[in-house]
Amino acid sequence: MKRSAWYLALMGLACSAIPAGAQSDSSDTYRQLQLFGDVFERVRSDYVEEVTDETLIEKAINGMLTSLDPHSAYLNAKSYRDMQVQTKGEFGGLGIEVTMENGVVKVVSPIDDTPAYRAGVKAGDFITRIDGQQVLGLTLAEAVEKMRGPVDTDIALTISRPGEERPFDISITRAIIRIQSVRSRAEGNAAYIRVTSFNEQTETGLKKAMTSLKSELGDDMRGIVLDLRNNPGGLLEQAVAVADAFLDKGEIVSTRGRDPDDVQRFSAGDGDVSNGKPIVVLINGGSASASEIVAGALQDHRRALVLGTRSFGKGSVQTIIPLSGHGAMRLTTSRYYTPSGHSIQATGIEPDIEIVQSRVEPIESGPRRSEASLRNALESEDNGDDEPDTGASSASGTRPATSAAEDYQLARALDLLRGITLYGRRTD
Repeated sequence: MKRSAWYLALMGLACSAIPAGAQSDSSDTYRQLQLFGDVFERVRSDYVEEVTDETLIEKAINGMLTSLDPHSAYLNAKSYRDMQVQTKGEFGGLGIEVTMENGVVKVVSPIDDTPAYRAGVKAGDFITRIDGQQVLGLTLAEAVEKMRGPVDTDIALTISRPGEERPFDISITRAIIRIQSVRSRAEGNAAYIRVTSFNEQTETGLKKAMTSLKSELGDDMRGIVLDLRNNPGGLLEQAVAVADAFLDKGEIVSTRGRDPDDVQRFSAGDGDVSNGKPIVVLINGGSASASEIVAGALQDHRRALVLGTRSFGKGSVQTIIPLSGHGAMRLTTSRYYTPSGHSIQATGIEPDIEIVQSRVEPIESGPRRSEASLRNALESEDNGDDEPDTGASSASGTRPATSAAEDYQLARALDLLRGITLYGRRTD
């Protein structure tokens, strides 16, 4: 009787799912559902351990979705609640954005000032074990659930890092993750704005940062460095709002689904919070999804120069579809396209100027030689006591130390802004 009931339920589901005019395919659908029913009944009756019907159905649904692409998944009621909390900018865990690749968890990026970031987890790392348990065989949702836990408890992750010969373990203490998605400061006469993720607070944080920096720098502001490195993305509407803040017209991004007519376009409104100041956008392999939308829009409109390394390449749109009483499903429904029609998916954003993060060390040299050290050199007619200006101060590392001193990419972005400003003055 139970088996017959399951078949009737599945057949009813099939009938409701078959569109009008597609009845010719219904017999094949019935056969596939009968196969599912046979497997379901055999597992629930003969599997070595008893498994609840709810667990089997959840795993069947999740298996169907995760087999489509790395980002589609079933969210049970708890996972759905956790996701809703995360988009508000506060949640518990380690502070890493992850995806699944080749059966193991891949770190898209660590979030600034979180336990994972402080422990040295890097974008591109593969997590192969969680507290000694193999990740292989787990779904992404299951792996994420294992990494979450009570605040102030420890977790051991086994990391396989490209370029490292052997995997190694990292111990991390879980904490409440409060994401301040926008941070800013003045770097000399440049405004530095770092966006770590796109949550509900990002647009407000960006506008506050710009107001504060314009007040601090005034007319001396030479431009803006928008740092999107290791930004894993987030809410589409927030990405559109950030791009719109620096554009006063034109398309920002479009999304296209399976139906050729299913196209959504998002365009900029009037107003540029920077008043046309030059912008340099920093990206790297940890810049994904929403951050790629912003970088691509500003690049295509020639509103900014993009500097760094190629971005992650997540150009697909996930729609959260609530399932009454059963959580929700995250389903990939379309792809992102930049204003020029470039698909971000799997290709990412190519920077205008490719600069790999590096460490610059001074080269030891011999005694300094100059014109003044030559025999019979003419004396200077300058009666001042100052040494001759060699014009090398900016290249000799004598400029005041800033927080960019150890960040090679940021230092080059500031140099680029300085060059744009000087060029603009000469052509006025």
